[in-house]
Amino acid sequence: MAGFDFAVYISVFLEMMGSILWLLVALAVLGLAGFVYVIMRDGTIHSRRLLRAEILGVFGGFGALALMAYVTLSGFTDAGGPVDWLLIGIIWGMGLVGTTILAYAVMGIFDIMRGRVPGRAGQAA
Repeated sequence: MAGFDFAVYISVFLEMMGSILWLLVALAVLGLAGFVYVIMRDGTIHSRRLLRAEILGVFGGFGALALMAYVTLSGFTDAGGPVDWLLIGIIWGMGLVGTTILAYAVMGIFDIMRGRVPGRAGQAA
């Protein structure tokens, strides 16, 4: 493989994950759009909401590892070398970051719908 061909990677991921791939892509796009919307609407990042999202992100990292084990039909005992463990760490990190962004966006949108602004107890937006 002499060059980077994006279609090959899409084909491989589609073969491995099936329709779950498109669900994950949709979640990523909606989560990122929601995150940008919440940040632009609030004008800042709220630390309490971010902390809660980061805690959920840890569980999302483990969820990404569970999805990886399911999709590849292999376990963590099959990891043979340092590159395999590096890939496991990258997958966990991507699950952590993706879940954190999605959770922050969902919590922010719920706060916007309820008319609450974090950090201002009892005041409406």
